[in-house]
Amino acid sequence: MPDKFDPYRESLIVEEKTIWPEALSEVPLEKRGTIARQLHADAASCNHLEYVRLHTGFCRQITVTQQDVTRLEAKT
Repeated sequence: MPDKFDPYRESLIVEEKTIWPEALSEVPLEKRGTIARQLHADAASCNHLEYVRLHTGFCRQITVTQQDVTRLEAKT
């Protein structure tokens, strides 16, 4: 279940992870890196954001959605 954007947890992020579902397998590898960086740079606007507790802080885990890809492609 996705979490809401949390500024407190954001200040404790020590790791970032991006999950690409099978439904988005057509997105080229070279675009995936750019999209992942954009999503993590603006985590508050992601559709599926999770904070995973680690011993040293949190991992921001974003599962990419079609809405995220469409929104970012519209900006370029």
